[in-house]
Amino acid sequence: MDVLLYLIPIALCLGLLGLVAFLWALRSGQFDDLDGAAHRILFDEDEPAPVAPLPARGDNGRAHEAGEGTWKARSARGRAT
Repeated sequence: MDVLLYLIPIALCLGLLGLVAFLWALRSGQFDDLDGAAHRILFDEDEPAPVAPLPARGDNGRAHEAGEGTWKARSARGRAT
């Protein structure tokens, strides 16, 4: 029973703190536009991001490097190894 002497004032203080927080939120305009966020998420006004072109691929599946895809470059590379 002695615990109730501590728990009741703590509960009352927490309730009062919650009421003060609610009144502060009410006065600061937190509840003015309840539907605005719901409508903004449905209607996308942003332009889509531009899509970058894919790099050209050589015959071996790697990205195409300068001179790599030509017949002379491939044959020269084959002779060098």
